[in-house]
Amino acid sequence: MTSKIRHTTVDCADAYALAGFWSAVLGEPLHADDAPGDEYALIEGAGLLFVTVPEAKKVKNRIHLDLEPQDRTRDEEVERLLALGATLTDDRRNPDGTGWAVLSDPEGNEFCVERGAGERAG
Repeated sequence: MTSKIRHTTVDCADAYALAGFWSAVLGEPLHADDAPGDEYALIEGAGLLFVTVPEAKKVKNRIHLDLEPQDRTRDEEVERLLALGATLTDDRRNPDGTGWAVLSDPEGNEFCVERGAGERAG
């Protein structure tokens, strides 16, 4: 027998608020039962579960998400995510169009934005 990953869980200070950010990033809705102040919030379509914990984030993530824009370029997606509240943490984009951008969500969790699907095909 084997196991499968049911959710990737993110510990955070405000599960509903952070799940709302990621819901906008991914274009996936929060679970219908989720509400402000809830201890848990789920983006079922992405398999992301957010859990409110009392401890603050202290160190760099050991695991993170890599995003690949589907309908825009990497740079367009970076701009959209910055407008949603992300922060550019490390810019690893190269002049030839390769590379990625490292961003942090509103609670400081790092994630990367790689080249878009159309950029990879071109």
